Formats: sequence, structure tokens, C-alpha cells
Amino acid sequence: MPTALVRLATIGGPLGDPKKALSRWLSWMAITMGCGAGISLPGMFSVVTDKTIFAQPETQMGFHPDAGASYYLSHLPGYMGDKLNGVEMIACGLATHYSLNARLALIEERLGRLITDDRTVIETSLAQYGDLVYPDKTSVLHKIETIDKCFSHDTVEEIIDALENEASSSYENWCKEALRKMKEASPLSLKVALRSIREGRFQSLDQCLAHEYRVSLTGISKTVSTDLFEGIRARLLDKDFAPKWNPPSLGEVSEDMVDCHFSPLGELEPELELPTAIREPYI
Repeated sequence: MPTALVRLATIGGPLGDPKKALSRWLSWMAITMGCGAGISLPGMFSVVTDKTIFAQPETQMGFHPDAGASYYLSHLPGYMGDKLNGVEMIACGLATHYSLNARLALIEERLGRLITDDRTVIETSLAQYGDLVYPDKTSVLHKIETIDKCFSHDTVEEIIDALENEASSSYENWCKEALRKMKEASPLSLKVALRSIREGRFQSLDQCLAHEYRVSLTGISKTVSTDLFEGIRARLLDKDFAPKWNPPSLGEVSEDMVDCHFSPLGELEPELELPTAIREPYI
């Protein structure tokens, strides 16, 4: 899967007590895609920059948004789910601080000298290098009403129809780009991802991670389809960017195929159990 260029820095020297380690992590996000985005988002502080790009391209690989993506994406404003830059991540609540990429070395040096677990001290230090920013007029966030109109539908087919209608009447480039990406993606993955994100709106992060684990194992095991392996072949190995999806169309993806991804695991594979008892309270 596409990964992120993510720096994880500890505050106050050695980690010490592993139960307190999470409270000392800082996520510095540059290019954050796929699983890498999920790994970086739970940090107490997330610093994004003018170089940051946040995206979840898994369906084009025959996979699904994982690593907690069904939780984070489902809690974005409205039905937002587009590629976001650093300023837009701040506006959506996906990051806590914004700074120019050129200042990251200064931030790292400053935080490296701190010998404390006090959140307010760390936050004050970050604020010294932070910038107050707002999405510019070209931001996708200004299209939230149109996005909601297109993506609030219950099925992938209805979403595509709405996008096509919008593209033909408004000539919006983002509509055409969204359509292109959806038509390139695995039909099965699109339907699985839609259900995963919609269910994530009513689940905790733990529950989202548990159902994503089920979906991932189903994809890896080839129980329903080999789309994950075909997506990897087409994009990473042969790089012909011409995957042969199975099923090849949305109409051929049955409800049973989608249901199978969310079904309880069998006796040979235990369900995901998370060590919630030692988790820091802010997560």
C-alpha cells in the first residue's frame, strides 16, 4: 500500500514507561497516504505543512481504506473524502498544528530539548512555530454542499450518477477527477469501502479497526476476489495501470460478496483484540 513519509518523535528523551509512550508521540506528516495516514492520525499532536498531502487511494489498488480510515473519514465534515492538503486538514480537524516545511528541523530541535510529559508545555512549544491558516478559494472545502449532494447517496451507483449529472451541468473539474478515479477503482472495493465508512459513523475507533481487520483478511485470503493482488500487479509490479477487476463491474458485485467482508472470522482466525486497558485517555 502507498505509505506515508511520517516522522514520529518522542518528547523528553527515552520513552521510559511504555504505558505513557503514546502521550509523547508527535506525528509530523509530509505525504500521508493509505496506512501511513492511519498510523499518524492518532497522535496527540499532528503537525502538517505546506508539503502535506492526505489521501486514501486503496480502492484503486483493489483494497479498502484501513488503519482506522473508516473512523477518520466518516467523521470528516459532511461526506468529505477527497484528497486534502495541510491547510484543509487543519480545517477538518485531522491535524492540530500547521507550519512551513522548512521549519520542521527547528521544531524537532525545540521539542528534543523538552524534558516533560506536560501537554500544555508541548503545545506551547509547537504554537511558537505554528501559523494561523485558512483554506483558499480553490479549496475543495468550499464545495461541501455539492460534495454532500453527490456523495450522500446509499449506493456507489447512485453516487456515480450524481457525479455525472453534476459534471455535465457545472463542468467542475473535481467532479470529472472523482469520476475518473472511481471508474479506475475496483468495483468490489468501492462497495466495500462505502459500507465500511458508512458503518464507521456509528462505531468507535476500536470497532472500526475490528471490522477493517475482517475486511483486510478477506481481501488477502482471496475468499471473494483476487482484486488486491491484481491491483498490486497493475500499479506496483507490471505498472501497466490496466487491472482486470473481478467482478469487472458494479452491477456484478453482489450483496453477498460485500457481506462476506464484514462477517465474523472463522475458528482458525481470531478476531482483532486491542489492548485498550493500557491506552492513553485522549485516544
